[in-house]
Amino acid sequence: MIDPGKLRWVGFNHFEADECGSLNEWQTVAPNATAVCSMVAKLVSVDDFAPANPAKGMMGNEVFETGKHRFRFLHTPHVPHCWEAGFLFEETSGVLFCTDLFHQNGDVEPLSTKDVVGRARETFVEYQAGPLANYMPYTKNTEGELKRLAALKPKVLATMQGSVFEGDGEHVVNDYTALIREVLDPES
Repeated sequence: MIDPGKLRWVGFNHFEADECGSLNEWQTVAPNATAVCSMVAKLVSVDDFAPANPAKGMMGNEVFETGKHRFRFLHTPHVPHCWEAGFLFEETSGVLFCTDLFHQNGDVEPLSTKDVVGRARETFVEYQAGPLANYMPYTKNTEGELKRLAALKPKVLATMQGSVFEGDGEHVVNDYTALIREVLDPES
């Protein structure tokens, strides 16, 4: 159980209803909670959406500490969505908060040490065949951004939609990079 009086930070990767739609409700029950997002998200969306408590907008490689934890913000435009996207990497434990990366449909276990890339492939192939095609853009920067995330050597990939992965995160992110190229840039 979270004590609302102690909740200080609410972080998200990009501005969409499934990422931060409940921000105002969180800040109503936990008035000391501040949104953490990219500086772009703060300036173009978040402070307008939740004006009662201005967001902490972060620039690329900026670090903030909570006492026990040290978070690095990585600005990753269009990875996984939107130009204001970015990731938080908790440096003391090696957790990469990667939201829609490794998106897995279905009823999956909460934590896995097994293949999450194969399930993400199934989701991408399914999405590419329907109205959600290209929900993750593939740009000239996509592969570089993913390789930068892999170089962090995360121990845990904390996904929002699917199983959280625990293990060799560098290897898994590199496999995911190949998947993205294959499915979203088939002419490569």
